[in-house]
Amino acid sequence: MTDITRILAAAERLKGHIRRTPLLSSPFLDEIAGRRVLVKAECLQHTGSFKARGGWSAVSALPEAVRGRGVIAFSSGNHAQGVAAAAKAFGIPAVIIMPADAPALKIANTRALGAEVVLYDRAGGASREAIGAELSAARGLTLIRPFDDPEVIAGQGTCGLEIAEQAAGMGVSTADVVVCCGGGGLTSGIALALEAKAPGLRVRPAEPEGFDDTARSLATGTPQSNAAPSGSICDAIVTPAPGQLTFPVLQRLAGPGLVVSDDEAMMAMALAFTRLKIVVEPGGAVALAACLFRKDRIEGEAVICTASGGNVDAALYAEALGRYGHL
Repeated sequence: MTDITRILAAAERLKGHIRRTPLLSSPFLDEIAGRRVLVKAECLQHTGSFKARGGWSAVSALPEAVRGRGVIAFSSGNHAQGVAAAAKAFGIPAVIIMPADAPALKIANTRALGAEVVLYDRAGGASREAIGAELSAARGLTLIRPFDDPEVIAGQGTCGLEIAEQAAGMGVSTADVVVCCGGGGLTSGIALALEAKAPGLRVRPAEPEGFDDTARSLATGTPQSNAAPSGSICDAIVTPAPGQLTFPVLQRLAGPGLVVSDDEAMMAMALAFTRLKIVVEPGGAVALAACLFRKDRIEGEAVICTASGGNVDAALYAEALGRYGHL
């Protein structure tokens, strides 16, 4: 299981290989939210998302002989790029299983990083796990799961270490930390880091409507699944259900989940551009959307949120700015 010792060890291995991303603010966003809003801009991370942390953490933790045979991962794009980038740096093969309906930019970027991309029909019910198991067995590749992997969670937890230090430096010791949540790797990693380093900061998962499995799981006390495999523009955080490793952490440490619409995510994308000058993809904008548009469900004078990724296709980004760039 992941704990603060594993997170600190991951932080050592990540030194020099990831960016310490800024904690941004804007008086315009503060006014909308009715409180101070601090945005952890992981969209500025290498490969355009926080997944660079978990990818490097997991690949670097493998024994050299095992790592040399290569790695395999499944992802809609951000984990794909994180693992592919780490594999390229170590000079090892990488096979990435991606849904055929993933954003074209994410598929292209993963290939550009040197990975072999295998597409599958997510909407048609094809199993990425089955494809991954077959390829792993045939080629001797090590599977690096997108969230249910102790070293991936530890890598994502390094984001929480930075949040703890940066928030303290800004005089914030008590606040909700709203995190874009799919399978829960980032959310649980941050929660574990904050438990050890900033116990006054509480994690809150944020999800899109119709894919709020974590919020429903926390409310009922048992893991819940989503009715459909896809159907939200927030592709980066659409997962079937909470992770087996991540959900127990969230049950223990997280506050109630927050849920926003796709339109609200697009509004948050536009506001991040106009007010913070950063590019955020839909799944990476749900936490900011929750801070701005679910403010009655958040307490305190300040709130922290993750802008977890910025890998968005140009057409969708142009649509968001066209519809909501006036905000």
